[in-house]
Amino acid sequence: MANEVNTQNEVTDAKQAEKELKELHRLEQVRLEKLQELQAQGRDPFEIVKYDVTAHSEDVKERFEEYEGKDVTVAGRMMSKRVMGKASFCNVLDLKGNIQIYVARDSIGEDPYKDFKKMDIGDIIGVSGKVFKTKTGEISIHAEKLDLLTKSMKPLPEKFHGLTDTDARYRQRYIDLIMNQESRKVFVKRSQIISAIRRYLDGQGFMEVETPMLVPNAGGASARPFETHFNALNEDVKLRISLELYLKRLIVGGLERVYEIGRVFRNEGVDTRHNPEFTLMELYQAYTDYHGMMDLTENMYRYVAREVNGTAMVTYNGTEIDLEKPFRRITMIDAVKEETGIDWNEVPDTEAAKKLADEHHIEYEKRHKKGDILNLFFDEFCEAKMIQPTFVMDHPIEISPLTKKKPEDPEYVQRFELYIYGREMCNAYSELNDPIDQRERFKAQDALAEAGDEEAQHTDEDFLNALSIGMPPTGGIGYGIDRLVMLLTDSQAIRDVLLFPTLKSSPAAKAKAAQMEEAKTEAVSAPAEAPEVIDFSKVEIEPLFKDFVDFETFSKSDFRAVKVLECEAVPKSKKLLKFVLDDGTDEKRVILSGIHAFYEPEELIGKTLIAITNLPPRPMMGMESNGMLLSALHKEEGEEKLNLLMVDPHIPAGAKLY
Repeated sequence: MANEVNTQNEVTDAKQAEKELKELHRLEQVRLEKLQELQAQGRDPFEIVKYDVTAHSEDVKERFEEYEGKDVTVAGRMMSKRVMGKASFCNVLDLKGNIQIYVARDSIGEDPYKDFKKMDIGDIIGVSGKVFKTKTGEISIHAEKLDLLTKSMKPLPEKFHGLTDTDARYRQRYIDLIMNQESRKVFVKRSQIISAIRRYLDGQGFMEVETPMLVPNAGGASARPFETHFNALNEDVKLRISLELYLKRLIVGGLERVYEIGRVFRNEGVDTRHNPEFTLMELYQAYTDYHGMMDLTENMYRYVAREVNGTAMVTYNGTEIDLEKPFRRITMIDAVKEETGIDWNEVPDTEAAKKLADEHHIEYEKRHKKGDILNLFFDEFCEAKMIQPTFVMDHPIEISPLTKKKPEDPEYVQRFELYIYGREMCNAYSELNDPIDQRERFKAQDALAEAGDEEAQHTDEDFLNALSIGMPPTGGIGYGIDRLVMLLTDSQAIRDVLLFPTLKSSPAAKAKAAQMEEAKTEAVSAPAEAPEVIDFSKVEIEPLFKDFVDFETFSKSDFRAVKVLECEAVPKSKKLLKFVLDDGTDEKRVILSGIHAFYEPEELIGKTLIAITNLPPRPMMGMESNGMLLSALHKEEGEEKLNLLMVDPHIPAGAKLY
């Protein structure tokens, strides 16, 4: 019965999609015919090459007293139109906002008025006229001349709903910027933030530079690079993962204060806080240390917030963030002690650290040492609680291969990270300038790479040669520009602050519709296909349990259908994905699952899964996991395979399984 209902729903959806597609084609044909009519009259709008604009919408509104009664010329996209006999209104959207246009037949002439009535929503027009205020008090322009500058050949999304499909907003950002003024404001502010950073650093005597994106050795960070081939040189090269090593070469060359704002590329997952290509700003200053970098960072954040938002008090996700007060400073050891009571100074060695990790249910890898496990404790118990600006200092040497040791305690280094709202905002060092020590650190990284760590760095001989020439004592820092923009624009996902975020390839809607139509035709005319033959001969499964579970115990397990609202990689975990789920109740459910090796987060959003919902909460990576998602596990030729159980999307959230 359920299969029959699903089939009926699919047929209904297909018919609705076909109907909408036909209507879209009809509207596009009407617009094409209007364009052809204009072209036949020698008035092709696409032959217009320029239009002199004298004002923008918000300028006119904000300085109405100055503009009232004066002639202005504006241009933009027509977003609405009301035709009322001899007089009409339309609304024009430009860079800064929108403004109402009053179009009267007696003012622009009978033929131009007829042309206006034929214009469509989405057309780009130019308007010349006088600024006035209507009887209802709305600032407007009384049009005296109106020109069609560009004919829009496709209708915009439906007026009241706009572009509500999140994925479509990211794929068609140009439509999002037209329909969503809040989105437009975010990207205007992003530009202002980057300009403010440049002004601040230029004022501090820094010089902006540019360094290579294609590099033979992608170093300066722990990340997996993208690789490509340089045909002209017949050499394999990588896209940079950091700006660090080339900027330090410039410090060696005597450029004492340098910075770069540029794109870097890391071959990693996509989630609400990570995008494989992102904007990084790194700076290096000779003759200072990480304390000097803390002072610079604090002052720069405060300056940028004031410049862009007019205040150093920031509201993010409903929480007040105070950038005005001095930022808190705490060592990683003290932060872990504060939250767990464990004094890492009293932990003698790696064996003792792993024992503590076991006792506190902290997952670690065999290769991890004492310092790595301290960092895991920080991630689990401290990071999420650092809401107000906090500098976390003095990291273990195991996770800091390019940083100077603390002279009084060489197991730790002169490094800090800034945390705001539980998120790392920047990373800074007193830079290592000892070429002998640096070579040993590179050797340790090479060993990790040989052991299978794809994010380990590799020895860079030219960089070592530069250090051997001599680099002065230097402080350096790297800022994730995208996360700063998220903070200052109250944006919850990194994709909301990237104009064109990385997305999985998707065929065009038109191609989908054509394929659907073709499939329907083939289904009617073609003979039934033979069912796919799947080869299970190489599959290994775990033996079935021999012990029985009594029915009463089994019946207490609550299996429910859940909808994936959000999915993202858990920071600093290679395995875990964090799912935010609709379980049919008013509260969102969070479940962590170690399946990142098999799925990317973005491909699971919107799926309907099966979960056990009445398991006790389990602490993992500083958050609670409330339940378990069901997967099917097997092996093929010794390799583990996993399939997350996904069910029919017509099954509602919260539906109970029997």
